[in-house]
Amino acid sequence: MDDTPKIGPVTGGPADRLAEVLSATGSVWTFLLMFLIVADVIGRSFLNSPIVGVAEIAGRSVVAIVFLQLAGAILSDRLTRADLLLQLIGARSPALRRAMEVVFMLCAALVCGLIVAGGWAESAGTFATSEFFGVQGVFTIPVWPFRWLMTLGAAFGGLAALLAAFRIARGARA
Repeated sequence: MDDTPKIGPVTGGPADRLAEVLSATGSVWTFLLMFLIVADVIGRSFLNSPIVGVAEIAGRSVVAIVFLQLAGAILSDRLTRADLLLQLIGARSPALRRAMEVVFMLCAALVCGLIVAGGWAESAGTFATSEFFGVQGVFTIPVWPFRWLMTLGAAFGGLAALLAAFRIARGARA
């Protein structure tokens, strides 16, 4: 059995509350997207009348939902990773495991920072040029809200990873 102290969710701080709100927004969005897809399937299968634009909305929504829920996943220690090696190391050396977790979070913050750096100008550009996605004349959807959600979600995710690294380093929960 692993005797390493578990890093569990921390609640109460402003960062944790913001992460929960963003995550809840992503969850509600997921529910609404599922409702839209089911309605499209019913309309397509039984009424011979599909809902136009469902594929475009779903394709953009999935990415936005992931980035909305990123900070919450990091701060509640639900970020997906293969932790078999961490468990084996943690059984022998909890300090080494904690150090590896800190490095993991710092790498996550770096990746999020790179996404923000690459996405900031692109997000601003899609708003300025009124870029749309879809088939003109059939269904189009503006790209800028999805780009900004991805960029801002990565920014919050990066800050959450830095906060988690700090918390793990001082022995607190993520």
